[in-house]
Amino acid sequence: MARVLAQLLLLAVRTDAVGQLVEGTWITRCLHCRSKLWLSETGVPLNGATLEHVVPQSWFDKRGAAELIADLSGPNDERNLALSCARCNQNKGSRHDAKGPANARAREVVTQLKETRLARYRSLDDSSPSSEQ
Repeated sequence: MARVLAQLLLLAVRTDAVGQLVEGTWITRCLHCRSKLWLSETGVPLNGATLEHVVPQSWFDKRGAAELIADLSGPNDERNLALSCARCNQNKGSRHDAKGPANARAREVVTQLKETRLARYRSLDDSSPSSEQ
């Protein structure tokens, strides 16, 4: 697995208020369906966890996404990264991401996911994640 991907997965879980480090394993929930996901301390997915760009990377150069990306520094901004199960991530990609920000339903889905992510967001400056080590 690429080191950059592992770092992004760790950034996503460390900034997720639902994420917990328990005996060397990160435990969190899929942003979409809330199924349980596990990552190793080094960022290796242990059960199909995938990196979710809430606002799709491809939308960052599209005019219709301006309001969705205005507060983000780029696609890999920690507030735009989340974890999802492979099934949910693939469904979002084929159903909404590909349609682009000009599609009203795609914008609605991404807006709602962004709100969910921001509600679960924990700044790295905040206190350490709960741990049961």
